[in-house]
Amino acid sequence: MIELKPLKHTGTVQLETERLILRKLRVSDAEQMYKNWASDNEVAKYMSWLPHADIEVTKSVLADWESKSENSDYYHWGIVLKDTGELIGTGGVIGIDENRQKADLGYSMSRAYWGKGIMSEAVSAMIMHLFNTVGVNRIFSYHDTKNVASGRVMQKCGMIFEGIQRQSGFDTRRGFYDLAFYAILKDDYIN
Repeated sequence: MIELKPLKHTGTVQLETERLILRKLRVSDAEQMYKNWASDNEVAKYMSWLPHADIEVTKSVLADWESKSENSDYYHWGIVLKDTGELIGTGGVIGIDENRQKADLGYSMSRAYWGKGIMSEAVSAMIMHLFNTVGVNRIFSYHDTKNVASGRVMQKCGMIFEGIQRQSGFDTRRGFYDLAFYAILKDDYIN
């Protein structure tokens, strides 16, 4: 019988890359989050959430995330530029399966920073932490097939395309839509 080692949960600890600090989100981040991406229709276009109608929506979302950040199995980072201190996005684990040691990763970021390799840098740091410290075996992510830029982020982070689930997503704006799935295994990451 094969026994799995339990995951070593750390919660949302601060991570650092060459250009970024990944840290816990706070209600006090509402102004930057609302202004930089949460109210932007283009950012939300392929996401499962609607653009925030006003800053009160953003404050409510952040209050929920801030309270959850006290849990050791909660991983949701604010992405902050080191040189300016500006919060430009978020990323983290949407869901974690303890029994199968896998994590579902998601992210979003200000349109002003698209195409600069910033999200790939942030997601790579999250992947490294989840494999090396927490001990997951599989990290997966998915995107609306029309959002090809998100797929490029996954590829740059070493994730392998696994297939398309037809009409697997749904929201009131788009109806049903196809999702492209990517994953990286701990063995892939080590090798």
